[in-house]
Amino acid sequence: MRATSVPIDARATYIGCMDTNLTHSAPAFFISHGAPTFALQPGQLGPVLTAAGGRMGAAKAVLIVSPHWITRGVRVASTPAPDTIHDFGGFPEPLYRLSYRAPGAPDWAARAVQLLESAGFAAEPDAGRGLDHGAWVPLRYLLPEANTPVFQVSMPRDFDTAGAWRMGRALAPLRAQGVAIVGSGSLTHNLYEVFHGGKEAPYAQEFASWATRAVLGGDTDALLHYRAQAPSAERAHPTEEHFLPLVVAAGAATEGEQAQLLPGGMTYGVLAMDSYAWGLPLPEAA
Repeated sequence: MRATSVPIDARATYIGCMDTNLTHSAPAFFISHGAPTFALQPGQLGPVLTAAGGRMGAAKAVLIVSPHWITRGVRVASTPAPDTIHDFGGFPEPLYRLSYRAPGAPDWAARAVQLLESAGFAAEPDAGRGLDHGAWVPLRYLLPEANTPVFQVSMPRDFDTAGAWRMGRALAPLRAQGVAIVGSGSLTHNLYEVFHGGKEAPYAQEFASWATRAVLGGDTDALLHYRAQAPSAERAHPTEEHFLPLVVAAGAATEGEQAQLLPGGMTYGVLAMDSYAWGLPLPEAA
C-alpha cells in the first residue's frame, strides 16, 4: 500500500471477470462501525458512507470482514440469503427490528475460499452464516438498497497484523473482478471507557490522527507494528480484533492507490469513527 498525491493509477482499471466480461476494479474500505446504535444514529459518518457508496459504481458483490465473526481457521459465508444477526444485548428495542436483506454470493464465496487456501489459510465455506452487526450496520449506509450480494469472511482466532495483511493480499484479486472488499472494525475500541468513562479522552483522537497519517502516508510498517509505534495503542485497542480489519483492507489495496479519508468524528467520547477507502472515485468538483 502506498498513498500518492495524484489520482489512482489507471493501469489496473480493467481485468477479466469470472463471466469473461470486463469491469471497473471495485474499491476497498475500512469502515468504523462503532456501537450498534450507529444503525439508528448516523452521526457524521452515515451520510459520508452513503455518498461514498454512490461513487463506487456497481459492484458485483461485497466481501466483508468483521471482528464479530471469529473462528478456528477461516470460514467464508456461502449462504444464499443471509439472515440479519442481532448479536448484541441491552440496546434500544428498535435496533432489533432492523434487517438488511441483501442476497448472498455463494459463487464469489467459493472463489474467496480458493484464494485463501492458495495463500496458506485453512479456509472452508459456511452455508449457514448470516450478517452480524459489524457487517449489516455499516452496509445500511454504504449500500442502503441492499441489492448487492454480500458475504462475510471470518477472522481466525490466532489473527495478528501479519495475518491480516496476508489475508488482504490474498483477497485483493477479487477487487479486479468487481468485488468490493470491506474491513469493518473501529479505529479506536475501548469499551470499558465507553461504558464507564462518560467523557472525551484526548488519547482517542491522538491515536486516530496517528492512524490517518499512517494510512494516507502509505506506511505499511506503521500499521503492522502499530502496537509499538502508535500513541496509546493498548488503551485505544485493549484487544486487537477491531483494528485488524483496517490491516486487511490496507492489504487489499494496490501499489500507488490513493487512500481517502472518510471522516466520521468521535462517538461516546472515545470511539473514533474515521474510515478510509482505496480505489474510490473522487467526488466531482462543485
